[in-house]
Amino acid sequence: MHAETETAARENLVLVLTSPVEPEEVDPDADLAARYGLTSLNKVLFLTSLCDETGTELSRFTEHDLARMTTLRKVVDAVAPSTIEAV
Repeated sequence: MHAETETAARENLVLVLTSPVEPEEVDPDADLAARYGLTSLNKVLFLTSLCDETGTELSRFTEHDLARMTTLRKVVDAVAPSTIEAV
């Protein structure tokens, strides 16, 4: 995974989870909804804040793209290619 984007993703994800989890404890391959209870609203909040931090346009993702972002690894792999250098 892309280190800077992964760090930003971990930090932004834990801010929207209802159960306390440390950023480094997030399993990159775990289903975010099943394992961490990520709701659709919290997913939008998470992705919005991650895209803001990384300089990624959220509008570049389709509804199908968002639906496929089920794990931290999939989120990072989707966001990383369009991030600005200064993450």
